[in-house]
Amino acid sequence: MAIPDYQTLMLPLLQILSDGEEHLLRETVQELADKFSLSDEERGQLLPSGVSTVIGSRVGWARTYLQKAGLIEPKRRGCFQISPRGRSVLKKKPPQIDVEFLRQYPEFLEFQSTKREKERGLAELGANNEATPEESLDSAYQKLRVDLETDLLERIKGVTPSFFERLVIDVLVKMGYGGSREDAGKAIGRSGDGGIDGIIKEDRLGLDFIFIQAKRWDGSVGRPEIQRFAGALQGHRARKGVFITTSSFTKEAEEFSKSIDTKIVLINGPQLAKLMIDLNVGVSTKGSYEIKKIDSDYFEEA
Repeated sequence: MAIPDYQTLMLPLLQILSDGEEHLLRETVQELADKFSLSDEERGQLLPSGVSTVIGSRVGWARTYLQKAGLIEPKRRGCFQISPRGRSVLKKKPPQIDVEFLRQYPEFLEFQSTKREKERGLAELGANNEATPEESLDSAYQKLRVDLETDLLERIKGVTPSFFERLVIDVLVKMGYGGSREDAGKAIGRSGDGGIDGIIKEDRLGLDFIFIQAKRWDGSVGRPEIQRFAGALQGHRARKGVFITTSSFTKEAEEFSKSIDTKIVLINGPQLAKLMIDLNVGVSTKGSYEIKKIDSDYFEEA
């Protein structure tokens, strides 16, 4: 089944705590994953940031909201248990507990109205919003990322052929190939072979070489173009090649590249844009935000 949202997890979490014992967050995550029969894939699914699992994040926020409403209370390091208010709520057997339910408690309303949450646009996380604050931030980041990838690809398509070749070299050098930029780019555009645009060292010592085809392309790159590139590699007795384009590859081109002994890696336009962002080629950081949490070790002796 799908991973339940954090509001769906509130009542089951409180029910797990009904035994009155202290519970660790990681233990409750496991229990809730079992309760909702999550698969191994669902248990291991990460947020876009890769910082934590989706189920772990959602259980964590369910705990936070219940705690802010006074239904559970923190105990020793990393532990929490149900509060008298929480026990009273369970006795009434509510069909569900969500943000709207928690708004009956002044402490929770105060928590929602803090200046920080207003600024982050998270004060109105109502019953129809299944995303945790952390997931909302991740979602906003991913949208900015996708928009940047689209804009970057359009900019790449408009550069000159010589600039595009230099751009490709910058990406490959940032990936650790070729040693210096000067060494990496000296053969670009000079091979004279119709199927090869350049050669780059695989490592700083030049123990092996990678042959490059870098083309701005309007339509999809088909199998004939990859065949010509493969033939050029064989003429140089080369074993490895990278074909980079601003467009895409046909299914036949991709299948052919996988069927031959020569290793040819295909990088399409969207993949190139992603690499440029990851490697900080042609982009700059506008701002950065740190998401912090309590350092339990610091308060261990308190």
